[in-house]
Amino acid sequence: MHNAKKRRTLRGILLLAALFVAVLLAALSAGASGVTIDRLLPVLAGNGTFKESFILLEVRLPRLTVLVLAGIALAVSGSILQTVTRNDLADPGIIGIHSGAGFAITVFYLFAGGDIPYYAYLLPAVGFAGAIVTAAFIYLFSVEKGRGLRPMRLLLVGIGFASALSGGMMLLISGAERREAAFVAQWLAGSVWGADWPFVLALLPWIVVLVPFVLYRSNMLNILALSESSAIGLGLKLSRSRMILIAIAVALAAAAVSVTGYIAFIGLMAPHIARTIAGPRHQHYLPAAMLIGAGLLVAADTIGHSMPAFTVPAGIIAALIGAPYFLYLMRKSG
Repeated sequence: MHNAKKRRTLRGILLLAALFVAVLLAALSAGASGVTIDRLLPVLAGNGTFKESFILLEVRLPRLTVLVLAGIALAVSGSILQTVTRNDLADPGIIGIHSGAGFAITVFYLFAGGDIPYYAYLLPAVGFAGAIVTAAFIYLFSVEKGRGLRPMRLLLVGIGFASALSGGMMLLISGAERREAAFVAQWLAGSVWGADWPFVLALLPWIVVLVPFVLYRSNMLNILALSESSAIGLGLKLSRSRMILIAIAVALAAAAVSVTGYIAFIGLMAPHIARTIAGPRHQHYLPAAMLIGAGLLVAADTIGHSMPAFTVPAGIIAALIGAPYFLYLMRKSG
């Protein structure tokens, strides 16, 4: 029975990997300016025309890399938050982390962005600073004395903070120049504005350092998924472990949205779908969630750029997919 379950999980992950590769190929070749699938390898080997090389290496590949890295970060962040808070509705966008990062990035962009060197590399750190302060306040207001963290209160407090911070962003840009206001509007729509190689390099260290650490500490997450008394009985220091993991979740989400803009629901959907396919153990479903998160974000961006008359930002496509799923989960959990 155990071996059959392992084989089923492996088949599910292999199917996800195949679907992920198919989505990547579709993203590279979609649209009038895409590079056809049969030309991908020759162009990568240096045997393409100047136009093909420019489109693939300077336009499509950096954007695709940003989307994959951001999708992985959001999926892992959502997985951590759902486990730590024991709330199936937890998502870095829904509980206000994205808005905290966005508010800090807006302030930075309006008042200092144009005058600072290495601007792209500072954005994830700025987003993290805003997000971690927001997460600290949300956590503070969500803890009930004698009862610990209250999952439903966390959701409601997070929604309140997200609304307040989004309103603050609108207030800041109301007196800004048109170009600056347009940037913030693009960020709020999830337009994946940072789609060049410098933004890949800005995002990469956060993923390379934090994601392997989370995979390495999968057992900690498995224990946190148990009841508090069971986790304490197994020798886990609850407060310390939660703080470390929440900080990692905040850092991953902030780094992702600092480059892509406001992308909600990826961190909500990916863990749920992954648990259905790979089971509840984090060693199994975290890799599946990463594939799903990256694939969903790449698919949302590709769909948005394949519209016949206009381009729809990836954040809006993700919201159109994720909002019904969120309502389904709310009905199911209620």
